[in-house]
Amino acid sequence: MAADPIQVEVCYALPEVQAMVALSLPAGTTARQALERSGLTRRFPDIKAETAVLGIRGKRVEHGHVLEDGDRLEILRPLTIDPKEARRRRASQVKKG
Repeated sequence: MAADPIQVEVCYALPEVQAMVALSLPAGTTARQALERSGLTRRFPDIKAETAVLGIRGKRVEHGHVLEDGDRLEILRPLTIDPKEARRRRASQVKKG
């Protein structure tokens, strides 16, 4: 008997646009397979399935990670600034203000 399908969301966000695709997938589907089935690599050509950094709830996962029902797979973008530097800048602005 086949396992019930799992429900997952694949998400990608840019400063100006956010995309979320809900999928019903076979149990045992990997993160990479879900990314490819989401269609987001066609919609956003800057996403390269081979090198995309993926996460679930903000924690990185490998492409071979098997998804569970209810997972939200996130396509992570590189940081534009080091978080420590961002905190320093905010603290500096507070001191000046």
